[in-house]
Formats: sequence, structure tokens, C-alpha cells
Amino acid sequence: MTDQQKMHFVFGGRVTDPRGLEFEDLSKLDLVGVYPDYKSAEVAWRSNAQRTVDDAAMKYVIVHLHRLLEPDA
Repeated sequence: MTDQQKMHFVFGGRVTDPRGLEFEDLSKLDLVGVYPDYKSAEVAWRSNAQRTVDDAAMKYVIVHLHRLLEPDA
């Protein structure tokens, strides 16, 4: 992986507690996609989060895949 590639994964679903990240049903997660940079991941995250803003139990997150793939970098 090059220094330029910083993959980010966006997904969401219903959480058991709006303050946490425990999802009610992992089989029902909305897997939005993988993005090559934080900026494009944030656009996708924001779009989905705003679409579900009236449902406090819905939460979308951005996972920094590059940090999982190379934790010492």
C-alpha cells in the first residue's frame, strides 16, 4: 500500500444505544462503501447520516481501514 492510499469504509445501522457503537443486528448493516480518502468517505457518511437524522437509533460511521491494515504506520 502506498503512502497516498488511505482507504476508508463507511457503514451504518441501528444501534442499541445512540451514545454507543453496538449495532442491533449485524446482518442488517448498510454497507455504504470503501473510499480512497477521508474527504470522499465523509461525503458518503454525511449523506447517509443526514438522510436518517430523525431516527436516533440509526448511526453511520467511518472506519479508517488503512489504520487496521498497517497499525504501526
